[in-house]
Amino acid sequence: MPTCLVILAEAFEELEAVAPVDLLRRAGVSVTLASLAQVPLVTGRCHLTLRPDTHLDAIMSQEFDLLLLPGGPGVRHLRSDSRVLELVRRQNERQALIAAICAAPTVLADLGLLAGRRYTAHPSVAKELPHTLPDEQVVRDGNLITSRGAGTAIAFGLALVGVLCGEQVARKIAAEVAA
Repeated sequence: MPTCLVILAEAFEELEAVAPVDLLRRAGVSVTLASLAQVPLVTGRCHLTLRPDTHLDAIMSQEFDLLLLPGGPGVRHLRSDSRVLELVRRQNERQALIAAICAAPTVLADLGLLAGRRYTAHPSVAKELPHTLPDEQVVRDGNLITSRGAGTAIAFGLALVGVLCGEQVARKIAAEVAA
């Protein structure tokens, strides 16, 4: 069973976390929600509160098939946390999948991982990420998967399902959640 770690920071963008997590779990992926702090609840930008499965310190020695970084104002916490940077660095060294949406690709840029790569991100970080592909909803370049923001969270989640579980599974889940 594929595994995924989602790191939740205070003020995360809820849709960018919840939509991909929902789709990944529908596909049978074992998803772990980890908070930066040892707190029972993490509150997002729109005041939706999630209960993480664990905290970052408890999983630092584990490996996951996919590391997912939601965006939103909480990205500033991700960027300043040495544990997050270490996890991203290790994930990249293993050439394991790293997914970042909205402003979260700035974490990848901070580590030099976007140099020479194709990626997208939210327009609000375009000055920091001048080579963003603004017309793309989801961009995969090797082990990096990026997306623009809350409005692309379903497409992002389905792309992650496709990479981890196969395109047939992604199409099946897309049909299940279609209106």
